[in-house]
Amino acid sequence: MLSRYSVSSLRCESMSASPPSPDDGAKQPGTFPRCSTEGGSSSNRNKPPGGPQQYGSSGGSTTKPIEMQQAELSETEDTSYMYFRQEGLYANSFPKMKEIRRMGKLCDVTLKVDSHSFSAHRIVLASTIPYFYAMFTHNMAESRIKEITMKEIEPLALEALINFAYSGVVKIDTQNVQSLMVGASFLQLNEVRDACAKFLKRKFHPQNVLGIRQFADTLSCSKLIVSADRYIHQHFSKVASGDEFLALSCDELIEVIGRDELNVKSEECIFAACMRWVKHAQDKRAVHLPLILSNIRLPLLSPQFLADSVATEELIKTSHKCRDLLDEARDFHLMPERRALVATARTRPRCFDFVVGLIFAVGGLTKNGESVSTVEIYNPTTKEWSMGEAMTMLRSRVGVAVTNGKLYAFGGFNGTERLSTVEIYDPRQHRWSQGTAMHCKRSAVGVAALEDYVYVCGGYDGVTSLSTVERYCPKTDSWSTVAPMMKYRSAGGVAALGGYVYALGGHDGLSIFDTVERYDPFTDTWTKVRSMTNRRCRLGVATLGNKLYACGGYDGNSFLRSVEVYDPVKDTWTLIAPMNVKRSRVALASNMGKLWAIGGYDGESNLSTVEVYDPKTSTWTFVAPMKHHGGGVGCGVIPTPFQD
Repeated sequence: MLSRYSVSSLRCESMSASPPSPDDGAKQPGTFPRCSTEGGSSSNRNKPPGGPQQYGSSGGSTTKPIEMQQAELSETEDTSYMYFRQEGLYANSFPKMKEIRRMGKLCDVTLKVDSHSFSAHRIVLASTIPYFYAMFTHNMAESRIKEITMKEIEPLALEALINFAYSGVVKIDTQNVQSLMVGASFLQLNEVRDACAKFLKRKFHPQNVLGIRQFADTLSCSKLIVSADRYIHQHFSKVASGDEFLALSCDELIEVIGRDELNVKSEECIFAACMRWVKHAQDKRAVHLPLILSNIRLPLLSPQFLADSVATEELIKTSHKCRDLLDEARDFHLMPERRALVATARTRPRCFDFVVGLIFAVGGLTKNGESVSTVEIYNPTTKEWSMGEAMTMLRSRVGVAVTNGKLYAFGGFNGTERLSTVEIYDPRQHRWSQGTAMHCKRSAVGVAALEDYVYVCGGYDGVTSLSTVERYCPKTDSWSTVAPMMKYRSAGGVAALGGYVYALGGHDGLSIFDTVERYDPFTDTWTKVRSMTNRRCRLGVATLGNKLYACGGYDGNSFLRSVEVYDPVKDTWTLIAPMNVKRSRVALASNMGKLWAIGGYDGESNLSTVEVYDPKTSTWTFVAPMKHHGGGVGCGVIPTPFQD
């Protein structure tokens, strides 16, 4: 309190390190400046009497001047006080502590691991590492002893983490990441542990991901486990060809092959991987074959593969239990009308949903309704659209499919005539090439990729709606004709799910449909299934979570924003949350476990907007709109290298 003096009369004078008497105004040796009530010139106010002050010195030697740091005064409404803050005080303190520790000064604890010892300061360890905070502040025995023996942590990891406590920096590399992650988990340094997990995710490879997954499981690192599982699902075929797969225990193998999310072209890949595992140590593992086969979905294998590859395996031929499982699969194909009666986990199709890819918006219309060859690409990581390589032809109402990492554009309308031509985009070469043309001209066509083929269903040839279906083989660049649909369908939706091709809604030029039929490639037949709750043409269709989604469209009276989902197990349709905007001619894509509704027409104008459906929250959210399209696009998702 400054009640006795005016602020203007204060000046700095030396203050003794030992308390002076009340009347003592003389300078004391080794003293610091203090405020005095005596007057004095302004030129001397910042200097102690008797010449330059030597802080912390002995005798007449000079010392290095103290480095001044930026400071700040904060004014307050109450003029009787103010706040002073010195910028960088905390940031500069820890490097000093690190230097003090390097010199071995003021250390009050030694941590011992095996034959290694590390000195440190309790206050630093307790303030930066939760494990030591609990040890030193809760009256544990270690809080009072000089040397503490550490277990459950490697010496190099402990040294790195002690250094981290002083610097906030730790180097993570392939040599130390595992020991560092174990040590960080033990010391409860969650941020370091998460950084190690992030580093390991960047190192995922088919040859190491199973080992990393097991390591994450020992530390109960759930985020790393989930990421490793997604990588295994996405790249199962490559993972199954590695040595780590052969080293799995029987229980671990069954746990992996039992997952619905495995991304395989067919169950043949699962069967081949399991037989490779058994034959790697046949004498010990053959006994497990019946249990393993019961977890392979044999009914999903083609009759030809069952006869040529499964039934001819000597280990299966000599096992009664294995032959029973083979007979069950054969019956599934011989009596398709009874499939619903023999439905088990072995007849449930696998469904890998968490593809992370680039969304391609292909062709479509301008705001004025003109056909374009434009291609835009949406990157869900950057959440931005960019221009892609344009097609060689104008195409609206085009059918689009992705298979084997390439994007295919089928037919469409160029503003003058319907097209039968096919273009193929290779993302590795960033170029379009011509494929063999379809047998028929088709616009407003439905397209779906299933295993080794692409099915092109219905459409409009410029004269009439079509019921015919063509099947394209990318390997041979050739077309074949399969059984026609039960109805003529133009502007319908087509998607592949559970080994079938589904055709939804559309119109025949007279009526708009709510009907749904599906194609079985094994029997080359179409079968009617439960109809949608609404009539829809120009709708968007996609699969997600082993279910089929239909959104938007036109019912003959109004443009729709309603969305419904089909459960093939229950053969039921259910309405879910509607889109934010009415969308006819909408493109629907599945990516990152979500649905992306792209463009369309709301009854007044072509749309460039995009919204995303999250099945976890059952909500639609707008994302960045397209920049160069006015709706009516075809879309496909080309997977990118693993991201999480």
